[in-house]
Amino acid sequence: MSGTITRRLVILGKQGAGKGTQCELLVERYGVAHISTGDMLRAAVAAGTELGRQARELMDAGELVGDELILGIVAQRLTEPDTAPGFLLDGFPRTEAQADGLFALLAPHSVERAIDLDVPDEVVTQRMLDRGRADDTPEAIARRLELYEAETAPLRKLFADRGVLVTVDGLGTPAQVHGRIVAAIEAAP
Repeated sequence: MSGTITRRLVILGKQGAGKGTQCELLVERYGVAHISTGDMLRAAVAAGTELGRQARELMDAGELVGDELILGIVAQRLTEPDTAPGFLLDGFPRTEAQADGLFALLAPHSVERAIDLDVPDEVVTQRMLDRGRADDTPEAIARRLELYEAETAPLRKLFADRGVLVTVDGLGTPAQVHGRIVAAIEAAP
């Protein structure tokens, strides 16, 4: 456990990079809340809510859900008591506008570390096809990777400029990758 340190973590990486697996391990290690916008959106789709209907149309087309909608969901989630010892944001922020919104939400605090899981496109494509989700068609995967590069990859510079970005090799066993991430989180700033 991390003692009295409040962990405010962000995990970046293409869909299929292993973020979900690493998040489970990090949540267990640090006792923080795992906030997955993808899981929250899939739950809304399954529940058939209006948000879920809108999200399903976008996700089926391989598009990303809009900044304002996602920011509202995350802002509400960060007010819940289980986030007091910290949180791990998974799948958020995806755009510079979302990152700016996150920094405004956290002020005067900031993100402690933004971990960028580096995994090649061909590896993440195969991983997504293998998991068999309905929204993981080859066309949708290709579109999400294009959107990631165009919209999310620039976040690396934004987090680097704030001195919180660490890039971690996402290839290897879950334990190997986890070890690299923990070392990066716990390294002196």
